Amino acid sequence: MLTKLSMQFAQFRHVPVLIAVLFLGTGVPSSFAHTVTDKSSVAVDSTPRVPMWGRDTLVGRSGKLWMKLMTAQKTDSTSVLARLFGDSAVRRPGIYAVRDSSAEFHFVNLVPFTEKKKGMLGTYRMGSWPAEQRKVAADRYGNPAGFIQVTPENQNTRISEHFRLRDFLTKDQSTVWPKYLVLQENLVDKLELLIGALNSRGVKVTRMSVMSGFRTPQYNERGVGAGGRAQNSRHQYGDAADVFVDNDGNGGMDDLNGDGRVNTADARYLAKVVEEVEQDHPSLTGGVGIYSATSAHGPFVHVDVRGVKARW
Repeated sequence: MLTKLSMQFAQFRHVPVLIAVLFLGTGVPSSFAHTVTDKSSVAVDSTPRVPMWGRDTLVGRSGKLWMKLMTAQKTDSTSVLARLFGDSAVRRPGIYAVRDSSAEFHFVNLVPFTEKKKGMLGTYRMGSWPAEQRKVAADRYGNPAGFIQVTPENQNTRISEHFRLRDFLTKDQSTVWPKYLVLQENLVDKLELLIGALNSRGVKVTRMSVMSGFRTPQYNERGVGAGGRAQNSRHQYGDAADVFVDNDGNGGMDDLNGDGRVNTADARYLAKVVEEVEQDHPSLTGGVGIYSATSAHGPFVHVDVRGVKARW
């Protein structure tokens, strides 16, 4: 088992040791420092034994996730946080890192959903989720478990090989801090698998831009209407993103199909590869939407992990 884990996490020099610690309950190597993203150290004083949520849960099916979400309401989460970072980590939402000189994996203790009052979290406007206002059709439209608190200091936290927290923030309230984010690991995992699938096709991807990630309900509501956003948009649940490949950093889609032009055909090409990812990983099934260029943006593809197939 250790050999298999070591192969899976070979992109980090010491992460195989870390995963062995988390999954197998072995001693914590003295080379690891346990820290919060404010860089304050937490002493290592125990031999943690944590539940195995699933072989691919920590680093995902892609092997490229660097984030695990935790909630104080779950026994497994509180056990992990307490054993790795001390009892104060259970009580204090934040981003906690296990690191050595070459690698860093993040455990995120969410701000509970119940902390949102009258559509606000502190000074950050959130609005109300559909399930707060009416009966919803399925559990996937229920209220989020909680929120990632994002500050100027932690917004650049790497949550996977290609993505940072800031990539998924709602595009408003630019001067308000802290901000709050709903984000599902499965979405980031699917995007990393998409990048890997493109690379395996010979389409080199160094940057995938997130045009729209999480949307607070109050922000989403502004665009609801014919031809606009859905009232129950998956973006409100942190499991959807509108993306395009942008290796050259010019703010628009790259020529993915090699025909010398950038147009909807490149979005269709990207969507086709998403289909392949879903065929290989049915647990990541979700929505795929193809969008053409407008005067405001280039072509892009909507990707989500809602759990049922949807196409437009």
